[in-house]
Amino acid sequence: MRGRVRVAIALGAALTASSCLVGPKYVRPSAVTSPAYKEGTPVYFKEAPGWKQGTPQDAFARGKWWEIFGDQQLNALVDQIEVDNQTLALAEAQYRAARAAIRVTRSQLYPTVTGGASVIGSQTSSAGSSGIGGGRGATATITLPTVGATWEPDLWGLVRRMIESNVDTAQATEADLENTRLSLQSTLALDYFQLRGLDTEKQLLDTTALAYVKALQLTQNRYDQGIASQVDVAQAQTQLAQTQAQSTDTLVARQQFEHAIAILLGKPPSEFTLAPSPIAVDPPAIPGLLPSELLERRPDVARDERKVASANALIGVQIAAYYPTLTLGADGGFQGTSLLNLFKWPSRFWSIGPSISETILDFGKRRGLVEGAEASYDGAVATYRETVLTAFQQVEDQLAALRILEQEAQQQAGAVQYAERSLQLANAQYQGGITTYLQVITAQAIALQNEVAQVQLKTRRMTASVSLIQALGGGWDSSKLPTPQQVTPQKPAKVATSGSR
Repeated sequence: MRGRVRVAIALGAALTASSCLVGPKYVRPSAVTSPAYKEGTPVYFKEAPGWKQGTPQDAFARGKWWEIFGDQQLNALVDQIEVDNQTLALAEAQYRAARAAIRVTRSQLYPTVTGGASVIGSQTSSAGSSGIGGGRGATATITLPTVGATWEPDLWGLVRRMIESNVDTAQATEADLENTRLSLQSTLALDYFQLRGLDTEKQLLDTTALAYVKALQLTQNRYDQGIASQVDVAQAQTQLAQTQAQSTDTLVARQQFEHAIAILLGKPPSEFTLAPSPIAVDPPAIPGLLPSELLERRPDVARDERKVASANALIGVQIAAYYPTLTLGADGGFQGTSLLNLFKWPSRFWSIGPSISETILDFGKRRGLVEGAEASYDGAVATYRETVLTAFQQVEDQLAALRILEQEAQQQAGAVQYAERSLQLANAQYQGGITTYLQVITAQAIALQNEVAQVQLKTRRMTASVSLIQALGGGWDSSKLPTPQQVTPQKPAKVATSGSR
């Protein structure tokens, strides 16, 4: 029997080694790219903590991209995402599940060995016996031990195509993990700067309210002296109360952003507090990146490209169904009616031999499965190309936003300067008795409106900078995508016990 088993194994190995791999060979699909951005390429920034100047071989700076803003509080918050964020934990678990699927599929390349034992009791009925002396008796058949093995050589590459698809899926899942990480980091930075923008706005409103308190006291004194009217006092009181209410209103959105940051850090909102602090940094210059390099820098583009490769391999899986299946099987053991003769040489039994099967008629089932796989591939290609177009759109959007907002900020700075000059003149004229207090109130409102707009513009520029970095891939590149060897589990899985999870 051993000789026959060796022959069967050698035959299967030879067939596997000489087998072919059916299905189309994967070629990365083309995608529409541009030679240059419509908005132009952003200027490279000087080296910042955690980043480095780009070079022709490494056009986008690497490292912790959020450190470019120079905000220590932001740095500490983003670093905490890796610890307790549940969305990131889910993405990491999905990646491990994708790797485990490779192990499951790869096991089909090897024989399946089973073992067992049995004791079968039987009894004959006297009613079923004929003739004199018919009786009734009981017997037992003991089979111990038995060993069986089956092996289906991968002649047409069905299993190898499935492994290829699983490897591509695992790579796509890892890229999705990185995309999730980038999205969470960017979301936290966006929430953080919007919260700080509200802190800056509230600080401005509180400072203005203090100035309005002094203006109210001055107006009240003028009224007490008979210089100003009661209308002037009422107008000053209205202006103060309105500004205080506007300051209080900023707390609604601020609390919501604080709660959102707490959830990103994996904490309940009741356990997280961020002390008020205005924006203390300016929008940084963003590193340049050629359009041709964008496809290598976005983890979502890499994810969808790997999904295309996986769909391509599944076409080969369905094509392999057109070919016959070879199965090699072997069984052996000892069988007897009692333990006394169970292990005697005549009690042995064995069987070995190959079998081959082929589907002769399936009324178009296999053709339909192949067409379905091809359609899935075409859909994956369309999704990949759409992701590429979306990537270019997002970069162009943020480049345009930064350019326009910078120009608007310069214009707004002039408006603030003119509004403050107008307020100074209105105060001087009122104190000189030339105009009414209504002109002062109007000038105050215009000055405050322009100062608030200036603060909001700075917040928008900060968030646009974050969004541009996210659109450029946040420092990630395709070289960080794990290789097929890295995603394929190398060590055998541990045998689960009743006490393990």
